[in-house]
Amino acid sequence: MRIIILLLVTLYCCGACKEIHDHKGKTPLVEVDGNFLYKEDLMSVLPVGLSKDDSTLFVEHYIRSWVEDILLYEKAENNIPDNVEVDKLVENYRKALIMHTYQQELINQKLTNDIPEQEVAVYYQENKDLFKLEHPLIKGLFIKVPLTAPQLNNVRRWYKSEQQDMIDNLEKYSFQNAVKYKYFYDKWVPVTDILDMIPLDIESPEEYVNQHRQVELKDTAFYYFLNITDYRGVGDEKPFEFARAEVKDLLVNQRSVSFMEQVKSDLYQRAVDKKKIIYNY
Repeated sequence: MRIIILLLVTLYCCGACKEIHDHKGKTPLVEVDGNFLYKEDLMSVLPVGLSKDDSTLFVEHYIRSWVEDILLYEKAENNIPDNVEVDKLVENYRKALIMHTYQQELINQKLTNDIPEQEVAVYYQENKDLFKLEHPLIKGLFIKVPLTAPQLNNVRRWYKSEQQDMIDNLEKYSFQNAVKYKYFYDKWVPVTDILDMIPLDIESPEEYVNQHRQVELKDTAFYYFLNITDYRGVGDEKPFEFARAEVKDLLVNQRSVSFMEQVKSDLYQRAVDKKKIIYNY
C-alpha cells in the first residue's frame, strides 16, 4: 500500500509541477480539475489491520470512487437547469442547521444543567409507569473460584446469605482465593453483565436466574456461585438510577419549546427597541 501511495505522489509531482497550489502541509495524491485527494485523508479512512493485498484493493477502490464522485458532481453542476434554486435550498438547509445547532447548545447550557435533582426525582415518583425496562436487572452477589480453592463448603454457605458477617467472610476469602468477586446487593445491574461471566448454556438464561435465585455451576476449571436477591424483568418499572437520564431528557424536552419561544421573543423585542426592524408597507 505504501508503494502505491509513493508511486501516486511521484507521478503527481512530475506531472503537476506546472502550477503551484497551497496544500497547507498535506500531500496531494490525485487531482481532478483542481480538486485534490490527499494522502493524509486517504490514510485516515484506511481500515487498520488489512493485509497488503486488501490495502491495495481498498486504496484503488477509494481513489476510483473519489474521482467518480468529482466527475459526477461536475457533470451534474453543469446540467442542472436552475442552479439558483439549488443554491437557495442549500442556503436554507445551512440556516436551519445553524439554528438547530445553536438551539441545542443553548438548551444544554440553560436547561439541562438547571433542572434540580429533586425535581427529577419527584417527576420519576409521580410517573413511574412511563419508564419500563427493556432488559432485566438484578441485585445480588457473584463469586468465581478455582475447583481447587479451599473452604468450598463455607463458600456455599456464605454466598447464600445477606448477613453482614457472612458477606465479610466471603469478601475476605475472595481476596486470596477468588478469580472474580462482584458485590451488588446495593445496586441494580443488567442481568446480561452477570450471565456473561457464568457458563449457563441454556435457551432462556434470564428466565432461569429469575426462577433460581441461588445458582452454583462449574466447568473444568472453576466454580461459579450467584445469589440473586432481587429481579426486575422486561416491562417492570425502571429503577431511578436507570431512569434518571431519561426523566431529565423528558423534562428538558417539555421546557425547550417554551424556552425557545421566549428566546425568540426576547430577540424580537431587542430588535424593536434598537429599531432594527424596518417595515416597508
